[in-house]
Amino acid sequence: MRARVVEAEAEVPKAMAQALKEGNLGVMDYYNLLNVQSDTQMRESIAKVGQKAPVVEEVTPEGGK
Repeated sequence: MRARVVEAEAEVPKAMAQALKEGNLGVMDYYNLLNVQSDTQMRESIAKVGQKAPVVEEVTPEGGK
């Protein structure tokens, strides 16, 4: 199943190049798509920041305060 997904993902750039050549996808459409992808990535990274991080214990040197 995963192999089919990888194959399909590999076809996306080829299909987009063909659509650009044939005029079915405009340059502004392409940049709009890139903007949406960047925005989604930014939102996902912001969401990860808000999640609780694992607690890390402090390490103190032996015998010292």
